[in-house]
Amino acid sequence: MYPLIRNRRLRASESIRRLVRETLVTPDDFLVPLFVVEGKGIKEEIASMPNYFRLSLDNLEKEVKELWKMGLCSVLLFVKVDEKLKDNKGTEAINPNGLMQRAIKTVKNACPQMLVMTDVALDPFSSYGHDGIVAEGQILNDETAEILAEMSVSHAQAGADFVAPSDMMDGRILTIREALEDEGFQNTGIMSYSAKYASAYYGPFRDALDSAPVDIANVPKDKKTYQMDFANRLEAIRETQMDIDEGADIVMVKPGLPYLDIVRDIKNEVDVPIAVYQVSGEYAMLKAAAEKGWLDHDAVMLEQLTAIKRAGASIIASYFAKDFIRTLG
Repeated sequence: MYPLIRNRRLRASESIRRLVRETLVTPDDFLVPLFVVEGKGIKEEIASMPNYFRLSLDNLEKEVKELWKMGLCSVLLFVKVDEKLKDNKGTEAINPNGLMQRAIKTVKNACPQMLVMTDVALDPFSSYGHDGIVAEGQILNDETAEILAEMSVSHAQAGADFVAPSDMMDGRILTIREALEDEGFQNTGIMSYSAKYASAYYGPFRDALDSAPVDIANVPKDKKTYQMDFANRLEAIRETQMDIDEGADIVMVKPGLPYLDIVRDIKNEVDVPIAVYQVSGEYAMLKAAAEKGWLDHDAVMLEQLTAIKRAGASIIASYFAKDFIRTLG
């Protein structure tokens, strides 16, 4: 008891604080999202995501080499496809010479040791901007899962190490796992977006890929029938456990900071690695506040990243990865 015990002794200097610090963020924690577009020589800044870019394949090659030199060893690929290639079944998603498939090969050729994860969802390929097939005002679950499985096999054939289903269809992890097994890809992993919430934080991301739901008759205006209600907590544990039972190797919570209670709940229940996606809206808010001089960018960024890891994340998918490396000097 006080005064024999004085907790401030362990805060008295930077040296003692570093010595007893419980949570450390390192370059190994990061999964770096990358946006890929067709063309050559393209490095196009995303207006709502300052200092983040859409990259053509030649610049994607340069980027992954730079990331590797910085000590960042994992990337998560997303593609922005031309409108004329979009339809209601995501046909372009399973094109063996599609943009995603070529992006995977580009990364692996440029940096064979880089871990490549790929987004598996129909929204970048959908004429309706949804993660599944639309019919009579509904998102079809089982039919969508079959296409996602074909998409996953196509990514594995191109060289992906992990596929990352972000769609939230029921049962899609089992469908994907069985398809990968049947095609001989037993070692291709699955990182499931297990607790992905219907969040308002995704706006800049949808700008980056032009993947927002379209506003036309007989098409759902949002993704609330498949992404989770942000008011729910226990549902996240149920969703996550189902994905693990179906073969997920890594599970994800998305978004990040507003859902750290969910991260801790899941951490207390499961024994697989947990990824957290610090999403585009979280990135954009800090960038905007820092630009106004209202927040210290690096200090708040480090506090946020530490909070995510402290909550239980093994992996942090974050647009701040390179900014974090810069702070290490």
